[in-house]
Amino acid sequence: MSIQCQNVSFGYNGHIIVSGLNFNVEAGNFLLLAGENGSGKSTLIKGLLRLLPPMEGVLSFKGEFEKTYTGYLSQQIAPKQDFPAGAFEIVMSGNLGKMKLRPFYTRTERQKALENMRLLGIADLKTHCFRELSGGQQRRVLLARSLCAAKNLLILDEPFAGLDPLISAELYQQLTMINRETGMTIVMASHDVDAADCVTHVLHLQKRQLFFGSAEEYKRSETGKNFFGKMEKNDV
Repeated sequence: MSIQCQNVSFGYNGHIIVSGLNFNVEAGNFLLLAGENGSGKSTLIKGLLRLLPPMEGVLSFKGEFEKTYTGYLSQQIAPKQDFPAGAFEIVMSGNLGKMKLRPFYTRTERQKALENMRLLGIADLKTHCFRELSGGQQRRVLLARSLCAAKNLLILDEPFAGLDPLISAELYQQLTMINRETGMTIVMASHDVDAADCVTHVLHLQKRQLFFGSAEEYKRSETGKNFFGKMEKNDV
């Protein structure tokens, strides 16, 4: 199974946003899409979700990725924070795309939803109202919902933006655990330098591809060093 990008460009209305994409994602990889805001990460995410066709080049999904159900989580909290639903109900809703016209959840789907909540340490929040949860708890609920939707591919677009750095660091570690223990392939866009410690590979964008390789290679590269230095200055 793999996702392959060959000389790909993405954009809107004839205007290219990000170009020169040549990379591949293998089953079990955890790929970080790095780069500053406006670098093209979210545009590439739309392409990987098959919502935006390439303007140039070839994007191919091979093996199980060709027909997989993909879990997706963006930086936007959804459903709305005042939505009067229970945490378990929201996690279960991740199955809706698989149900077609079937009106009820199966026992297996219910068990899997609870499993995902246990995996993220929120099983005790099963009966809690979503709007009463903290920001970090809400993100865990929505991540559990995304895992219910996913078969073997999870795509995340700045999923922990706006959270306390300590909470974000804990959530990154949980994603690493999910990747290693379940074999889930993860593609995550983030401009948080801490995210580079939790992934296997990095694709750095700045309207074009500047780097693609292992996380360790990235940290030693000029692209990685420049990015880390710039982010550290911004934090001062």
